Amino acid sequence: MEVEVKNLKGETVSTVELPAAIFEAPIRKDLMHQALVRQLANARLGTHDTKTRAEVDRTTKKVYRQKGTGNARQGSRKAPQWVGGGVAFGPHPRSYHQSMPRKMRRQAIRCALSQKAADNQIVVVDALEMSAPKTKDFAAMMQALGIQKGLVLLPAHDANVEKSARNLPNVKTLFASYLNIRDIFKYDTLVMPLASLDVIKAWLG
Repeated sequence: MEVEVKNLKGETVSTVELPAAIFEAPIRKDLMHQALVRQLANARLGTHDTKTRAEVDRTTKKVYRQKGTGNARQGSRKAPQWVGGGVAFGPHPRSYHQSMPRKMRRQAIRCALSQKAADNQIVVVDALEMSAPKTKDFAAMMQALGIQKGLVLLPAHDANVEKSARNLPNVKTLFASYLNIRDIFKYDTLVMPLASLDVIKAWLG
């Protein structure tokens, strides 16, 4: 697949061939769904907890006598039906970890990139460099490229670009080697310098 390479002013300067193995892979929705569910599940802390009737701090004195009151018999204020009592079948700390083979995870990313390429949601730029952190200039660059909600892939750490983008609510910078299924689908457009494309080729090619 051949796409245009643009400069930071939005002008087309050349073209580049995207590897078919990465950007023209068969699109498998089931594989992408599994990878996304796994990533979201593994991000959960699982620290939720409720107190059972054995853990609440309440009196153990019998509420009232067993017989003769006309009420249902009650043995403890710790029972779940009482206000302040323990919670029955409530959540407790647990792990939500899900496993998925590396080959399947990488293939899911190839499927996601192929979907983006098929929808013309990948913008390749020749270089992404800024002399100083300037959010206004970065926003103008995104506007020139016609991007409203974009994921900017960086080949390596670049403080000027990262600081320029972090105050924009609909823009995120990410190392190309950290590319993941959640961020691909969270943002409408992928902004990819040629150096980042080389990183992705080395990783997924």
